[in-house]
Amino acid sequence: MSEPEYIVNEAEQGVRIDKLLATISSDYSRSQIKTWFDKNLVNVNGKTVKPNYKCQPEDKIEWLIPKVEPLDVVAKNLPIDIVYEDKDILVVNKASGMVVHPSAGHKEDTLVNALLFHCDDLSGINGVKRPGIVHRIDKDTSGLLVVAKNDLAHERLAEQLKKKTMKRAYKAIVHGDIPHDYGTVDAPIGRSEKNRQLMDVTEKGKPAVTHFEVLERLHEKYSFVKCILETGRTHQIRVHMKYIGFPIVGDPKYGQRKSIDVDGQALHAYHLQFEHPITKEALEFEAPLPTKFAKVLENIRKSY
Repeated sequence: MSEPEYIVNEAEQGVRIDKLLATISSDYSRSQIKTWFDKNLVNVNGKTVKPNYKCQPEDKIEWLIPKVEPLDVVAKNLPIDIVYEDKDILVVNKASGMVVHPSAGHKEDTLVNALLFHCDDLSGINGVKRPGIVHRIDKDTSGLLVVAKNDLAHERLAEQLKKKTMKRAYKAIVHGDIPHDYGTVDAPIGRSEKNRQLMDVTEKGKPAVTHFEVLERLHEKYSFVKCILETGRTHQIRVHMKYIGFPIVGDPKYGQRKSIDVDGQALHAYHLQFEHPITKEALEFEAPLPTKFAKVLENIRKSY
């Protein structure tokens, strides 16, 4: 650990110490500085202080900076579709079947493994298993997600998610003929009480809102829809569409047993819009339907 120190000047009297440290230690993110306080690594005049401590002239601030925990994820040369990249972020069009980050059942061949081979400057906010990952999409869902290369970019992107200014839209094929052209599902999502491996609409869940629009009705058996996320709960669109009686085609967890093979589920994150976390530029991306998804859609159109 490194042990920097700083003497407070008169102009800084009354400034919260966490804000002062953010200015002094500009190379570190707010999340990292917060961990210093959480671990009691910040002292003033030899005594541990809280983040809201008001600084006084001649205060001697000392803090310990922990060593970065080394990554235990192996870089692997896997094909990934990068649609945008600069020194702060990259946007990936993830293929269906690829897990986003390592977990107990998927230790390699994930998007993170591929990203580490492609670049070694991912943010560390989500820890050694999920470097750079700001938001996820399911293994069997294809489409766009943004990855942060540094902690400042990560924090600002996460803030956009929290404030709901990052826009994410999906296209899906669902079972059934949805009678309404537009609709909103506002139903809390949490762990299923019957099966802890599944999510469900439950009163104990967190707020979840999905807006949908019917793009095309397919012979009263299927509907081609657009879904816009207002929140981002685990499996949100899949759970909500099942909840209203129109499960996603090919969904192995929430769909019908007899369905069409779509190489996973017919769910594609086709649109992503956000403000660049550093330059503030408005960015917008669209990814076309994967070949197999598009073929299934066309076959449905021709079959009935």
